Amino acid sequence: QVQLVESGGGLVQAGGSLRLSCAAAGRTISTYSMGWFRQAPGKEREFVAAIAWRDGGSTLYAEDVKGRFTVSRENAKNMVYLHMDFLKPEDTAVYYCVASSQNYYHVPQSPDYWGQGTQVTVSP
Repeated sequence: QVQLVESGGGLVQAGGSLRLSCAAAGRTISTYSMGWFRQAPGKEREFVAAIAWRDGGSTLYAEDVKGRFTVSRENAKNMVYLHMDFLKPEDTAVYYCVASSQNYYHVPQSPDYWGQGTQVTVSP
Protein backbone atom coordinates (compact mmCIF):
# COMPACT_ATOMS: atom_id res chain seq x y z
CA GLN A 1 0.00 0.00 0.00
CA VAL A 2 1.09 3.53 -0.77
CA GLN A 3 -0.46 6.42 1.13
CA LEU A 4 -0.35 9.78 -0.65
CA VAL A 5 -0.91 13.17 0.99
CA GLU A 6 -1.10 16.33 -1.06
CA SER A 7 -0.36 19.85 0.16
CA GLY A 8 0.30 23.29 -1.22
CA GLY A 9 -3.09 24.14 -2.63
CA GLY A 10 -4.71 27.50 -2.06
CA LEU A 11 -6.09 30.66 -3.63
CA VAL A 12 -4.04 32.45 -6.26
CA GLN A 13 -4.74 35.14 -8.84
CA ALA A 14 -4.73 34.37 -12.53
CA GLY A 15 -1.20 34.46 -13.88
CA GLY A 16 0.26 33.37 -10.56
CA SER A 17 2.09 30.23 -9.52
CA LEU A 18 1.70 27.43 -7.01
CA ARG A 19 3.68 24.33 -6.15
CA LEU A 20 1.82 21.26 -5.00
CA SER A 21 3.61 18.60 -3.01
CA CYS A 22 2.76 14.95 -2.54
CA ALA A 23 4.25 13.01 0.37
CA ALA A 24 4.20 9.24 0.03
CA ALA A 25 4.28 6.74 2.87
CA GLY A 26 4.07 3.00 3.25
CA ARG A 27 6.45 2.14 0.41
CA THR A 28 9.23 3.79 -1.50
CA ILE A 29 7.91 5.42 -4.64
CA SER A 30 11.12 4.71 -6.56
CA THR A 31 9.48 1.82 -8.40
CA TYR A 32 6.24 3.68 -9.18
CA SER A 33 5.29 6.04 -11.92
CA MET A 34 3.72 9.08 -10.30
CA GLY A 35 1.28 11.67 -11.50
CA TRP A 36 -1.44 14.21 -10.92
CA PHE A 37 -5.12 14.37 -11.78
CA ARG A 38 -7.65 17.11 -11.12
CA GLN A 39 -11.39 17.46 -10.82
CA ALA A 40 -13.19 20.73 -11.36
CA PRO A 41 -16.70 21.38 -10.00
CA GLY A 42 -19.28 19.59 -12.12
CA LYS A 43 -16.65 17.89 -14.27
CA GLU A 44 -15.07 14.48 -14.45
CA ARG A 45 -11.66 13.81 -13.02
CA GLU A 46 -8.96 14.38 -15.66
CA PHE A 47 -5.32 13.55 -16.10
CA VAL A 48 -2.81 16.40 -15.64
CA ALA A 49 0.75 15.06 -15.59
CA ALA A 50 2.87 11.95 -15.06
CA ILE A 51 6.53 11.16 -14.48
CA ALA A 52 8.46 7.93 -14.90
CA TRP A 53 9.97 6.10 -11.93
CA ARG A 54 13.33 7.82 -11.64
CA ASP A 55 14.20 11.40 -10.66
CA GLY A 56 14.22 13.47 -13.83
CA GLY A 57 12.47 10.70 -15.71
CA SER A 58 10.27 11.00 -18.78
CA THR A 59 7.16 13.10 -18.38
CA LEU A 60 3.71 13.31 -19.90
CA TYR A 61 1.29 16.25 -19.77
CA ALA A 62 -2.27 17.02 -20.70
CA GLU A 63 -2.41 19.39 -23.65
CA ASP A 64 -3.90 22.30 -21.75
CA VAL A 65 -1.14 22.38 -19.13
CA LYS A 66 1.88 21.84 -21.38
CA GLY A 67 4.39 24.62 -21.01
CA ARG A 68 2.77 25.86 -17.78
CA PHE A 69 2.99 22.89 -15.38
CA THR A 70 6.07 20.87 -14.44
CA VAL A 71 6.00 17.54 -12.62
CA SER A 72 9.07 16.39 -10.70
CA ARG A 73 10.03 13.92 -8.01
CA GLU A 74 12.60 13.27 -5.29
CA ASN A 75 12.70 9.55 -4.65
CA ALA A 76 15.09 9.92 -1.70
CA LYS A 77 12.43 12.00 0.06
CA ASN A 78 9.48 10.01 -1.26
CA MET A 79 8.07 13.24 -2.68
CA VAL A 80 6.42 14.33 -5.91
CA TYR A 81 5.73 17.90 -6.97
CA LEU A 82 3.61 19.80 -9.45
CA HIS A 83 4.83 23.31 -10.19
CA MET A 84 2.11 25.38 -11.83
CA ASP A 85 2.82 28.67 -13.59
CA PHE A 86 0.59 31.09 -15.49
CA LEU A 87 -2.45 29.75 -13.71
CA LYS A 88 -5.87 30.33 -15.24
CA PRO A 89 -9.33 30.35 -13.64
CA GLU A 90 -10.07 27.13 -15.54
CA ASP A 91 -7.27 25.44 -13.57
CA THR A 92 -9.48 25.67 -10.49
CA ALA A 93 -9.98 22.12 -9.23
CA VAL A 94 -9.12 19.59 -6.57
CA TYR A 95 -5.72 18.15 -7.47
CA TYR A 96 -4.92 14.52 -6.71
CA CYS A 97 -1.57 12.79 -6.51
CA VAL A 98 -1.47 9.25 -7.93
CA ALA A 99 0.92 6.32 -8.07
CA SER A 100 0.99 3.60 -10.70
CA SER A 101 2.90 0.34 -10.90
CA GLN A 102 2.81 0.60 -14.71
CA ASN A 103 4.86 2.69 -17.10
CA TYR A 104 4.30 6.43 -16.88
CA TYR A 105 2.38 6.60 -20.13
CA HIS A 106 -0.25 4.32 -18.56
CA VAL A 107 -0.82 6.68 -15.65
CA PRO A 108 -3.74 8.45 -17.37
CA GLN A 109 -5.59 5.14 -17.58
CA SER A 110 -4.77 3.18 -14.47
CA PRO A 111 -3.37 4.68 -11.28
CA ASP A 112 -3.18 2.23 -8.43
CA TYR A 113 -3.22 4.70 -5.55
CA TRP A 114 -4.83 8.09 -4.99
CA GLY A 115 -4.39 10.83 -2.44
CA GLN A 116 -7.26 12.76 -0.88
CA GLY A 117 -6.66 15.88 -2.93
CA THR A 118 -5.83 19.54 -2.39
CA GLN A 119 -7.95 22.46 -3.55
CA VAL A 120 -6.53 24.98 -6.01
CA THR A 121 -8.61 28.08 -6.70
CA VAL A 122 -7.56 30.61 -9.33
CA SER A 123 -9.35 33.94 -9.22
CA PRO A 124 -9.78 36.08 -12.37
